[in-house]
Amino acid sequence: MTTTSSERIAAAVLALEAVAVFVLAGWEIVALVSGDTDDAVSSVALIVLTAIGAVALVGFAVAVFRGQSWGRSGGIVAQLLILAVALGAITGPTPSPQTALWTALPAVVGLVALFAAVRAAAGRRDAPDRG
Repeated sequence: MTTTSSERIAAAVLALEAVAVFVLAGWEIVALVSGDTDDAVSSVALIVLTAIGAVALVGFAVAVFRGQSWGRSGGIVAQLLILAVALGAITGPTPSPQTALWTALPAVVGLVALFAAVRAAAGRRDAPDRG
């Protein structure tokens, strides 16, 4: 099965987000090692959860590239969660519109690409068998 350009774009966005989340986990590790944390146990838990999120994004990227529906579903949920983080960045106690914009922008691109990938998959599914 060949993948469409929308599926390749969606997979690339998910993969880039995974890299960003892995970098975030590394940043958290540096903060933990340098003593820039109030609670080491909470920091370790946050690092583990961040790494799990990054691994999940890698899995979604691979699945979307292979045309599997569970990857598209997981990717859409991930984009919505990223948009929720962006909303928190703009409405929290110390609002940062620039951070919100840079957080939301890839999520919007990913969401559009994932919706296009869903439509492409539906078109493949509904197409008459040419075999």
